[in-house]
Amino acid sequence: MQVILLQRVAKLGQMGDVVNVKDGYARNFLLPQEKALRASDANIKAFEARKAQLEADNLETKKEADALAEKLDGQTFVVIRSASDSGSLYGSVTPRDIEDVAKENGFIVSRKQVVIGNPIKDLGLRDVTVLLHPEVEATVTLNIARSPEEAELQASGKSIQELAAEEEAQAEFEIAELFDDIGSAAADDGDLAEAIEAPAEEAADDK
Repeated sequence: MQVILLQRVAKLGQMGDVVNVKDGYARNFLLPQEKALRASDANIKAFEARKAQLEADNLETKKEADALAEKLDGQTFVVIRSASDSGSLYGSVTPRDIEDVAKENGFIVSRKQVVIGNPIKDLGLRDVTVLLHPEVEATVTLNIARSPEEAELQASGKSIQELAAEEEAQAEFEIAELFDDIGSAAADDGDLAEAIEAPAEEAADDK
């Protein structure tokens, strides 16, 4: 299908470009989201008549997006989720979740603006792109953890695997100390028994 773009579309073209796209892409994405019109003679003439206004509107929304991107870019949002000891989430983090956590931190972002790429199914730090405008984007970091305390440790640069290894090492150390204490106690009991037995043996010898 041939369409005329009403705004810049990544990897496709700029506002006013007439391009050929797959019918499904046009019907399911470009046309319903008003990013393009069918490139009929009537629509091309209508676009030319509206072009100045569209460019002015685009400039205004770009300014607003630039202002938001300046504040949003580089932000880190903590997302608390249940997960296994290996770090696999029971579920996944979705664009809706990112919309909600951004709102909680004072940023108005639509889930439709969030570009995740591969599904987020593990604990850890993950960079996500937010398309604020066809020409403006921001990158935020998600700190996905099982608790605020774990999120702080991840923020310091430790991975879930490293944290698990540290916990395991600490547990082994505590077990080793426990056995050492038991061994020391047993040795003390042995010394005490010997001390008690010695006078008894001496008394027997005297008789």
